[in-house]
Amino acid sequence: MIAPVVDFDWLAGHDAVLADVRHYLDGRSGRAAYDAGHIPGAVYIELEDWLAAPATPQDGRHPLPGPEHFAAGMGEHGIGDDTTVVAYDDAGGAIAARLVWMLRALGRDAALLDGGLLAYDGPLETAAPRIAPAHFTPAPWPADRIASPDDAADPANVVIDARQRERFRGDTEPVDPRAGHIPGARSLPCREHLDERGRLLSLERLRATLQAAGIEEDTPVVSYCGSGVTACHNLLVLEHAGLGTGRLYPGSWSQWSHSSRPAATGDEPAGRPRSQRA
Repeated sequence: MIAPVVDFDWLAGHDAVLADVRHYLDGRSGRAAYDAGHIPGAVYIELEDWLAAPATPQDGRHPLPGPEHFAAGMGEHGIGDDTTVVAYDDAGGAIAARLVWMLRALGRDAALLDGGLLAYDGPLETAAPRIAPAHFTPAPWPADRIASPDDAADPANVVIDARQRERFRGDTEPVDPRAGHIPGARSLPCREHLDERGRLLSLERLRATLQAAGIEEDTPVVSYCGSGVTACHNLLVLEHAGLGTGRLYPGSWSQWSHSSRPAATGDEPAGRPRSQRA
């Protein structure tokens, strides 16, 4: 399997489907942004059409789609069983990571394009490419890559929250019914892994950040965010840093906050990382 993150030089030398996965929490249209200008040759994959099932309070805002639906969407966009996919957005990969994680979880070759649109300095294209449909075999989501609410509540796991710190603390909550975070979770905002051009920081800095959150190579990690999208970015960074793959809690805060489970506010607990506490 290819590395979880590749750069523009890698892309130029390899045959891959380039996927634009822009999506905006504020309601702007990712498709309109794509139509206004995208990296030449990229196909547009709408997160809410193909990378998530319909939202429900019980399952969250972006539950994982059924295997058959996901497979149909991939085939419709020219992604087959043996296709290599490189995905980008204009948020340093925070959204595109969802597609990459889903494909990699199924054992398919997929990677984030480091920096994405923010780091691209060539001409943009407005026409969508012609797509030859491909066959993508449906497969169930691997149980060992998925975490449940009980897993997120288990102190044996290091639980990391990819949202911005003000949402973690409970200072604000723009979309979900309760503010705060899963008790015991560590704040690890995915956008803090990036430089000003949307590129990932050095491996040394990424590893130091992950280790400060209590993550070593064999640490059991559960990653969540608002709805299971940007949490995938933390998981790809974890893999990129050589510290394992971790598990995604797909329902994330959008599921947890609709339940009767407790919520914590304020900064993360002081003292030793969870992996080192009794």
